[in-house]
Amino acid sequence: MAKLKFEIITAEKIVYTDEVDVVIAPGSEGQLGILPQHAALMTMLQPGELMVKKGNEEDSMFVSGGFMEVCNNKVIVLADTAERAEDIDTERAGQAKARAENIVSTSATDVDLSRARASMLRSLTRLKVAEKSKKRRPR
Repeated sequence: MAKLKFEIITAEKIVYTDEVDVVIAPGSEGQLGILPQHAALMTMLQPGELMVKKGNEEDSMFVSGGFMEVCNNKVIVLADTAERAEDIDTERAGQAKARAENIVSTSATDVDLSRARASMLRSLTRLKVAEKSKKRRPR
């Protein structure tokens, strides 16, 4: 079966690189599933879970946004930030969520509310990705 060459790159490092069977990404208009031989495309990503499947294995990652390009069985994600599920600091994500909730409940300006809601969404998604990964790991 054909494979996809897949990479997630941030300004700091290459987060993931491998040949995979499927990429499921949080596109700006909803979830995108990319299989081998997919038509060329470029899209913006929204903060969310990005999943890759390789055989029977699934790897989840959090991306905070960015761009995805698909061309010639190659998928490249240029992300603002990206974390593999096992690298997510759940304590830090929980603290960020609590700070954002506090701002939402006490803020008077629309700008602060908008930023706090975006921060809360990122934190909740990071926590969800980390928790989902823990459930999949064999004990």
